[in-house]
Amino acid sequence: MINVAELSKTYDVRKMEDPDAESILDLCFGNVQFCRYCEAKPTMEQTLNDLHITPPGIPMSDKYYVGFYEDETLVAVMDLIDGYPYAEIAFIGFFMMDRAYQGKQIGTAIISEVSDHLRSIGKTAVRLAIEKGNPQSTHFWKKNGFEIIAEKDVNGWTKLVAERKL
Repeated sequence: MINVAELSKTYDVRKMEDPDAESILDLCFGNVQFCRYCEAKPTMEQTLNDLHITPPGIPMSDKYYVGFYEDETLVAVMDLIDGYPYAEIAFIGFFMMDRAYQGKQIGTAIISEVSDHLRSIGKTAVRLAIEKGNPQSTHFWKKNGFEIIAEKDVNGWTKLVAERKL
């Protein structure tokens, strides 16, 4: 079990709920690079669905869709799955920063703090999938210690599976 309050010493971290969907959507639309690599523009319906969807066999109790706040400003969002694809691994399904906070090493600091907490609760690695062909995303995750371990086709999109050992 992940205590979301312990994911960061810098930001107030709290679980996102349906009423937060508009803030999440605003954050997404503020990221031109993200929208460029999405086949469709994010929608409210998609965002609400993302708050409640888990990988097969993973209960909602192991899903932590969280927001990182500085005062009342949403700095970043993360969809974190505990125990996927294996009990000792956590999976980042989505991570996005507010555009105003990008390029200042804040995303790197958040990933570092999250990784430190996951290690402290016994996780051995963090995994995620990167859209192949998205240079900004690939650069960010590699810079943060993630190594490409596989390439998979998901509904016509090529994903790079990346992992960071903890």
